[in-house]
Amino acid sequence: MSSVPPHKDACKTKLLNLLATKAYCFGDFTLSSGKKSKHYVNCKPVSLSGRGLSLLSVCMLDHVELDSSAVAGLTLGADPLVSGVSIVASQQDRDLDALIVRKQAKGYGTGAWLEGPLPDIGSVVTVLEDVVTTGGSSLQAVKQLRNAGYIVNRVVAIVDRQEGADLAMRENNIELISLYCVKELIDHAKTLRL
Repeated sequence: MSSVPPHKDACKTKLLNLLATKAYCFGDFTLSSGKKSKHYVNCKPVSLSGRGLSLLSVCMLDHVELDSSAVAGLTLGADPLVSGVSIVASQQDRDLDALIVRKQAKGYGTGAWLEGPLPDIGSVVTVLEDVVTTGGSSLQAVKQLRNAGYIVNRVVAIVDRQEGADLAMRENNIELISLYCVKELIDHAKTLRL
């Protein structure tokens, strides 16, 4: 990852191209929420590629609260995101650690829910997410972080499927910021196929 972030507009355009070609699929799918959909978004082929993670990290860092001590997210989708954003922040001389929220407490040792360098209790933590549909995964991460004594005000997602996550976040006093909505990916994928 370059220590000088690319121009934000160019970064978002390159990222949209990657997501539309590598993350978006049209077909018959069952989502993690149990809903059926013709549109599926799996960001892992992008977030687990060097180029994709570099672009994602620059774009996501732009929306992380300035007073955040850490970025966190539910394993597995957020694992590369929190690491990448933390690295890009470091390259910009910003202290921002990465935390991974387990889906279940560790069954041995400390029984920890959170992995990483834990900030002081009362610190602000921004949650990162790949795709939000109903917001359930993000809210699971928020709940664990709040239970551990952290302040969580914002979730930054790559893609919002616009199927209720925004309302669920508002009901839990969370601001949801998404780099893209699923319609943008659908429309862009169509233009690339023409």
